[in-house]
Amino acid sequence: MSPAAQAARRSHLLAVLGLVFNAFTWGVSWWPFRQLAEQGLHPLWLTTLIYAVAVALLVISRPQAVAELFRTPVLWVLFVAAGGTNACFNWAVSIGDVVRVVLLFYLMPLWAVLLARLLLGERISARGGVRVLMALAGAAVVLWPANGQGLPLPRSLADGLALVGGFTFALNNVMLRREARRSEAARSLAMFGGGAVVSMLLAASLTRAGLASAVPALAWSWVLPALGLAAWFLGSNLTLQFGAARLPANTTSVVMLTEVFFASASALALGAGTLGLRESLGAVMILGAAVLAAVQRD
Repeated sequence: MSPAAQAARRSHLLAVLGLVFNAFTWGVSWWPFRQLAEQGLHPLWLTTLIYAVAVALLVISRPQAVAELFRTPVLWVLFVAAGGTNACFNWAVSIGDVVRVVLLFYLMPLWAVLLARLLLGERISARGGVRVLMALAGAAVVLWPANGQGLPLPRSLADGLALVGGFTFALNNVMLRREARRSEAARSLAMFGGGAVVSMLLAASLTRAGLASAVPALAWSWVLPALGLAAWFLGSNLTLQFGAARLPANTTSVVMLTEVFFASASALALGAGTLGLRESLGAVMILGAAVLAAVQRD
């Protein structure tokens, strides 16, 4: 194998490992979010804090990223997508059945196919169309009412948040691929800034409406864990953008499916989720469609 081929293989492996680390982070993050919620810190305020710290560190170390972000309007799409992803997912896993939330979130490969067609010009083949239908059928199974009556629609706030979060995550990954030529610092600032600002706006609106609690009084019992989460998420998001910028959008979507394993295993072990017959069947269809996207040549 030539040195160039070895370097390419090593880069590919590092990109995949980076995505797996990010998937692990998202897969088990529900636990610290729930622990801090029990101390009165709403997941949206926690998300705001995590990404505000990340933004501050990035601006201090890479001040040029601020100017690049403001002169690159397209990066604001990434800003909104990353913000929506973090706000929706973190809130959803804090209040809903973790396994169900993750399954609905991981309709993300379906959205990625559609967004890649729109934003990257990747065509949707007949096989791609079959995968889309397979994923939609899996979602319908998961969402189908337990009594068999009614339409397969979101039945809770957590369901809706999971679906929106999956769509914005797909948009986030496609935009990372589309804007790979931008500096890593500017892309990171867009992602971290979106995570902080979107969550803050939602948290402030909910708090003002009396639907969420305000930030509790400062105490080391929640401040230190929150700062630790900020450092963890900072590293995780850097590995996400490293991997997503170097791999095709569909490949990124499939590698990130390892989050389903991390989330399901941890939730089932700690009693934060269930996996019944319907959820299992839906999971097979949703994840099967994603896996096919990786192995089939369109």
